[in-house]
Amino acid sequence: MFEKQQRDIAHMEDYIRRFRAKATKARQAQSRIKALERMERIAAAHVDTPFSFTFRDAPPAPDPLLQIEDGAVGYGDKTVLERITLTLRPGERVGLLGRNGAGKSTLIKLLAHELQLASGRRLEGKGLAIGYFAQHQLETLRADESALQHMIRLDPQAREQELRNYLGSFDFRGDGLGSTSTPATTPCGLFSGGEKSRLALALLIWQKPNLLLLDEPTNHLDLEMRHALTLALQDYEGAMVLVSHDRALLRTTCDRFLLVDDGRIQPFDGDLDDYRDWLATHRAEVAAASVCPDQVVNKATRKADRQARILARRPLVKEIEQIDKRLAAWNREKNTLEARLSDPALYTGPQAGEVPMLNKHLAELVQHIEEAELRWLELHEILETIPAN
Repeated sequence: MFEKQQRDIAHMEDYIRRFRAKATKARQAQSRIKALERMERIAAAHVDTPFSFTFRDAPPAPDPLLQIEDGAVGYGDKTVLERITLTLRPGERVGLLGRNGAGKSTLIKLLAHELQLASGRRLEGKGLAIGYFAQHQLETLRADESALQHMIRLDPQAREQELRNYLGSFDFRGDGLGSTSTPATTPCGLFSGGEKSRLALALLIWQKPNLLLLDEPTNHLDLEMRHALTLALQDYEGAMVLVSHDRALLRTTCDRFLLVDDGRIQPFDGDLDDYRDWLATHRAEVAAASVCPDQVVNKATRKADRQARILARRPLVKEIEQIDKRLAAWNREKNTLEARLSDPALYTGPQAGEVPMLNKHLAELVQHIEEAELRWLELHEILETIPAN
């Protein structure tokens, strides 16, 4: 966690240096300055992790990498996005924002060539190498083949030991004798969702893409693998388009955002805090419009409006109460763990072997608490947009 935070800080400081004076990026830079000021610094510690990988050097990238001019895309007769005008350049790190179902995954599929334009033009630079990751791709892994066999089929010219060493950085190691890692020779049909995601990422990275298209890459991944992926993406020098519900991943790896909404794509001039405010305002407007579509103010509509507000607030209040209970339990457990880990006798006694496991569990608790506190704040901000009376 300490090393990850140091990398996060360095990435944010680099962003501030590059864009502080640029008018279109000033708000994002100011947001990162405030985030650095609020950040609680983590003291150096050591937690064993089986994951340590970086992106391989990609081939020279054309400029621009990819352009879409006045495009439209959809499924059958249904158009999902239209008037798409988009240019991707080398080194750009773009996050896609938008409500569920707005078309973010559709846009990623279009960029990945899984969907074709219904109209408009697509222009690709010579030497474009796309790396695409999405959850549905996990089903394309061959159930009867191991991680090692997948790698050999991908690159039959590579030495087996080189492939084994590479897979080891994703915790696919050995042949299953006395190891806590996933054996490199185990058939994929026996893998968990997280193991399949790790293998899919390993296969993608080996191909040296200069344009990464990532659709919810952290789903199914455990804490350590998410951290390793975040660090690797921060060092990745190619272009990237990312869809993710992981706010920390978006915040620390993306330099600009596009908003996908109402069938259109447009630059979002702001950061994730601004997007949270936009989303809350949008939800409030939708709720108000559904209650009073004709803006008729009378007793019946006022009563309906109040009932709608009560119904809108109820699940938010309930979720806040549940989060409060979870936070209380997690903080109690965190305090107990910290007290135990601060006892010098633990490190010399018979339970010294438990220290790595305890540190790992403490890191997971901290992550859970941070995510829950963020959600708690989001819920309260949404509640503020829905009057109680």
